[in-house]
Formats: sequence, C-alpha cells, structure tokens
Amino acid sequence: MRNMLVPAAVAGLCFALAVPTLKASVWNQKTIFSFNQPVEIPGRVLSPGTYVFKLADIQGDRNVVQVYSNDQKHLLGTFLAVPDYRLQTPGKPIVNFTERAEGSPEAVKAWFYPGDNYGHEFVYPKAEATRLAKANNEPVASMADQEFNGPSMKTGHVKAVKPTGEEVDVIEVFGSSPQTTSRTSHGQSSQGAAGNSGGTQSTGNRATSR
Repeated sequence: MRNMLVPAAVAGLCFALAVPTLKASVWNQKTIFSFNQPVEIPGRVLSPGTYVFKLADIQGDRNVVQVYSNDQKHLLGTFLAVPDYRLQTPGKPIVNFTERAEGSPEAVKAWFYPGDNYGHEFVYPKAEATRLAKANNEPVASMADQEFNGPSMKTGHVKAVKPTGEEVDVIEVFGSSPQTTSRTSHGQSSQGAAGNSGGTQSTGNRATSR
C-alpha cells in the first residue's frame, strides 16, 4: 500500500468550547473529516463532503464507530471496529485508506485519535472485506454479510479475511499490536491541534481543514 498524509478537518464547532463539551468530545473521539473524493466506509460509499466520526455512546463498549453527516442530523453508518496499534503516538487525527482498483473509491481502513496509540480498524461485510484483502494483499477484519446490519451486529462473530480468501480468527491477525502500514491522513480534532501535511504525497483522496 502507499502512504499519504492529508490535512483533516476540525472536530467540534470552534476552539472556544466549554470544558464539559471538550471532555465529551475526547470521550467519544469526535472528529470531523472533509473528503474531496468519494470514500467507502463499511456498508456504503460517502460522497465528497464533510462527515463526523465518533464512537457510539455504549456503556462498556469502545469498538462501535458511527459516521454522521456534517450537521449530525443523519446517521450514515454504525459498524464494529477492532483495535489497531501504532508504534508512534499520533499527534493529530489519522485516517488510513486502502487502495482500490482504478475508478473505485478508496476505503477507510482505520481511524486514530490524537494521543492514543490504539485506533479503530473498521470491520467490513465479508464480501467487501474479501475484495479489499485481495486488492491490498493483507488481512481485513470482516463479519458475515447477514450479521453486519441490525441487532445481530454486536453479537456477530468478527473474523479476518486473508488475501487468499481464507477466514481466520481475528485474534490471529489483530490480537498483538499490528502496525498500521496503509495510506495515512493527518488532521485536527476538538483538542485544537493544527492540521498539516507530510509523508508521501498522492493524487488520491484529500481531506481539508476548516
């Protein structure tokens, strides 16, 4: 995979938020990203635009990600994630992308919040996970298509699909601090860290700050 560092968007409405609001944003890791090209998340493709990423408010569960429209009036996706680990602690929000065939939208692989070595590797429906694994020659966290949506999502069995199409237990792949190697975007969160660009540049997706 190729690596790309991209400015991401500001999380929160402004830097002058009250302390309780800031603490809430840190808890749910609310981050706003703006994409200039379509991107895929589990279960759907997002059009170019601005979106809110945050953890679902579920007691005792930090592995459910939700994606909202910019105004947070529309929930666009709720899906599971597995912990992903970076040796270098990110100073800004990071979104990792996986490569796709030419003409297809890039898929979001994982999302990291600043100051946290553990991020959230997205779990994709099995059919899409299989395609991503083959295209990128690395395992992808997956769940049976029929379990991906609805109440069975949280009780479904998360697997990992290898590039060969073989399914293995997710712990075999993600159970021991895997190092993220996919293309990366840097940005800004509600903590107010300024976004910047760095690393390998690409003509692929760009996220911009506001």
